Amino acid sequence: MSALDNELRDIFRFVSQRVIMPRWRNLAENEVEEKAKDDFVTVADKETEIFLTEALNKLAPDIAVVGEEAVHEDASIMEKLSDACWIIDPIDGTSNFAKGDGHFAIMVALADAGEAVAGWIYDPQRDRLCVARRGEGATINGEKLVARASGQDPATLAAMKRFMLPDQRDIFEAEIEPHYSLVTAPGCAAEQYPLTATGQHDLAIYERTLPWDHAAGCLFLNEAGGACHRLDGSVYRVDDGRKGMVAAANPALFEELAAKLNAIGYEPAAN
Repeated sequence: MSALDNELRDIFRFVSQRVIMPRWRNLAENEVEEKAKDDFVTVADKETEIFLTEALNKLAPDIAVVGEEAVHEDASIMEKLSDACWIIDPIDGTSNFAKGDGHFAIMVALADAGEAVAGWIYDPQRDRLCVARRGEGATINGEKLVARASGQDPATLAAMKRFMLPDQRDIFEAEIEPHYSLVTAPGCAAEQYPLTATGQHDLAIYERTLPWDHAAGCLFLNEAGGACHRLDGSVYRVDDGRKGMVAAANPALFEELAAKLNAIGYEPAAN
């Protein structure tokens, strides 16, 4: 790993040991808030984002920081996404973390001119660090990763159907589900992207594509040789505000699902 990767790994480990893991299955009722329906934040999210923001500002004082919780307090911070910026999700999978069950992770991306150029996903439960750099490939704990499909027939598909509108869900279940073997989505993009890249899930469909949830993971999958794009095949940009995306273990799987979705006029739900 590069010097920067090692430095960030140390930062992620430190904040995980000091802030995140001591709260794992140990949150008081008043330490969990619901920002919106099914959108939670904990004291650990807030403290982790503050720590990471300060650490990244020290590493690169001239690069802006766009954090999920900071944006919740001040939406104008999103305007920085078209410039060079760090993008932070302090705890992706907050609902899992708050319930004390499932996967969660720190996600950080470095973006420039609206596209991710580097990404890091740190899982504190497994001390696992996924890294990607544009044009340089992807690694897990320093080992090069080449994306692979599961080999199952039909291919496996993870979908967070709870984010779909009722009519949209009905169409999806009637027209798309019969062609695939549905698997349970982990409720955490930071886990879903590695699952798709390592041959455990073939495909994932996303409705909400907020930059802190997807900048690092989409780059990671693409750099591993998978395919993560908008439904029309265009590149995911962190600053365009669009919705809907398909992640696949290889380009052929992406093309097949995207064609099926476009054939039925599938429209992703709003972010």
